Amino acid sequence: MRLKNTFYVIGGGGAFLVFAVPLLWALFRSVQPNDVIVAAPDGSTFFQLTWDNFRTLIEGPGNLVRAVGNSLIVALSTAVLTALLATLAGYGFARFRFRSGPVLFALVVVSMMIPFQAILTPLYLELNVLRLTDSLLGLVLFYTTVNLPFGVFVMRNSFSSVPVELEDSAHVDGCGTFRMLGSVLRPLITPGAATVALYAFLAAWTEFLGALTFLTKDELYTLPVALVNVQAGAYGEVNFGSLVAGAVIAMIPCVVLYVGLQRFYVSGLASGAVKG
Repeated sequence: MRLKNTFYVIGGGGAFLVFAVPLLWALFRSVQPNDVIVAAPDGSTFFQLTWDNFRTLIEGPGNLVRAVGNSLIVALSTAVLTALLATLAGYGFARFRFRSGPVLFALVVVSMMIPFQAILTPLYLELNVLRLTDSLLGLVLFYTTVNLPFGVFVMRNSFSSVPVELEDSAHVDGCGTFRMLGSVLRPLITPGAATVALYAFLAAWTEFLGALTFLTKDELYTLPVALVNVQAGAYGEVNFGSLVAGAVIAMIPCVVLYVGLQRFYVSGLASGAVKG
């Protein structure tokens, strides 16, 4: 038992260092001047710290504050819409029996394996016809479409883990379907819904290629696209200080959300893994 505990401690400590060291190194580099970052290590300047990188991003021409606002709007809207649609679709697949149900759910599972780059052009053409390109709404619909198969898979398995007798008792007491979803089943499916919302938020927050394809106006750029524009300094020289400071800003919401919802995230993924 002691050897087993020692193994867990060493493994856990090693895993923590693998993830924590790059984050701490990025935080440290983000408060160093650009010329110190690109220069050879020098003890006399290595610990020279400044907030100029963050000040440049906030007050500079790249307008990173607006990009952060756009990313928050897109990511939060995608998370809410994906969780809502996945909850309704998952309930339908778990509780209603219809002839093509297994085939449709198999198609949903298969669609999880298709890279989003394969559907980027068809979706762009469809949204362009609907005049939803160059708009945050179109980007939200695109991200929702990409993340919905995983959400339906998780929520279908979450509802399958809830006993049907519980819903039958609620129906006998006069509870309607939507009231039962909101009052009786909500505490039981919260881990699954939180997992879907967190997964969709992180995917939308960090996504670059879709945003670059759908958006052409500077005022609509999300954070990943805006960072590409602010990383280049005079004469095309890469400003590593601004780049690493922007990366730190980008990872803050991800870390905060993951820490806050990680207990739901783990239980939701476990539910999706063991329930068929």
